[in-house]
Amino acid sequence: MTALPPLREVVARHGLQASKALGQNFLFDGQLLARIAAVPGDLHDREVLEIGPGPGGLTRALLAAGARVTAIERDRRCIPALAELADAYPGKLRVIEGDALQVDAPALFEARPHIVSNLPYNVGTALLIGWLSTDWEPWWASLTLMFQKEVAERIVAPVGGEAYGRLAVLAQWRTTARIALPVHRSAFTPPPKVMSAVVHLAPAAMPPGVRLATLEAVTAAAFGQRRKMLRQSLKGVPGALAAVGMLGIDPARRAETVSVAEFVSLARTMDA
Repeated sequence: MTALPPLREVVARHGLQASKALGQNFLFDGQLLARIAAVPGDLHDREVLEIGPGPGGLTRALLAAGARVTAIERDRRCIPALAELADAYPGKLRVIEGDALQVDAPALFEARPHIVSNLPYNVGTALLIGWLSTDWEPWWASLTLMFQKEVAERIVAPVGGEAYGRLAVLAQWRTTARIALPVHRSAFTPPPKVMSAVVHLAPAAMPPGVRLATLEAVTAAAFGQRRKMLRQSLKGVPGALAAVGMLGIDPARRAETVSVAEFVSLARTMDA
C-alpha cells in the first residue's frame, strides 16, 4: 500500500459533508477506528462487509488489519474517496454503489464475512433485523455494529429491564450479544445528539423446533401490549395461551418478565 493522506484532508478535498438525510456521522479518530476493527478478532485475510463507509475511516482500519473489504455505499459523493483507498490497497477493497437494504449481500461472498459497520442511524435497526431473520446457519460470521446507545441497550437488554423487548429476544435468540465499547458523541463529525455504542453479535447454536414466524408473532403480541398480563396480550395468538398453560408459565405475568428461553419454549410448544 501507499502512504495515505489524513482522512480530514480527503474529506476536505472531495468536499464531503455528512448528510443528515442519509444518517451519516463521520469518524476520524484512528485509534478508535482501530479498536472497532479489532472487536471481531483477527481479520487478516478474512472477508468483511462494511455498510455505509462514507469517506472510508473505518475502511482504512479494516484494511490495515489485513481484511478483504466489500463496502456498500449509497452516497455517490464518497465513491471517489473510496476509489483512492482501493488504489492504495490493490485487490483488497471492493466498492459497490447501492442501497444496502436492496443489495443481495449474501450473493457477494463465497465464505461467510464478518460484518463491521458504523451503520447509518436511519437504517441500522432495519439492517440488523434483516440479518437476524435469515435462515440458520447465518450467512455472516459475526456482526460488529455501531448504534445509538439506546438501540445498543435494547439489543443486549436483560429480562426485566425497561429496554427489554422484541429486539432483545430476536438478537439473544440468534446470537450472543454484548456491548464492546461505548463511543462518545464528540467522536463524530458532526456530533450527533445522542451517545453511541459498538455491539458485537456472534451466532448462537440453533434451538431445534422453533419457527421465526411463530416467535415473531408471540413477541409482537406480548410486547405490543407490554403492560398487560399475558392472558390478555396473547389471547389473539392461536395456541399461545394453551402453550402458556402447558409450560406452567403464570398467565398473570407481563412480557418484560418472560425470558428469551421462555419465549423460545412458547414458540416451540405452539409449533409442536
